[in-house]
Amino acid sequence: MNSPQPAATGQSIATLLNDLPEDVLDQAAGELKKLEHSLPPRIDANPEEVERGLAKLVLTLIELIRRLLEKQAIRRIEGGSLTDEEIERLGLTFLRLAERMRELQAAFNLSDEDLNLNLGPLGDLM
Repeated sequence: MNSPQPAATGQSIATLLNDLPEDVLDQAAGELKKLEHSLPPRIDANPEEVERGLAKLVLTLIELIRRLLEKQAIRRIEGGSLTDEEIERLGLTFLRLAERMRELQAAFNLSDEDLNLNLGPLGDLM
């Protein structure tokens, strides 16, 4: 009997987020805190750049979360805790997300370098 398919690929991602070890989440929160000093105290509300700036921020956060989820997925695959069907679903989810990210980057004229973050001792995001 086939297991039920998630209504959206987001269910797979939510499951991965719930399964992240607390130390990984704490580490990510700590790294985000370190970035706080590099953010400007005020937002430049230039109407022509607001949409692109917001897209840049959102896509950068999505990329950071995607990389965390991908590492967790690899750990689970290597640990043998996923079925072949779950591995296939995760692979498809990550491929679709990468494709959609490329589309959104093109729509807002953003390069991979535009989404890069300096994560301090961890290096750059990309």
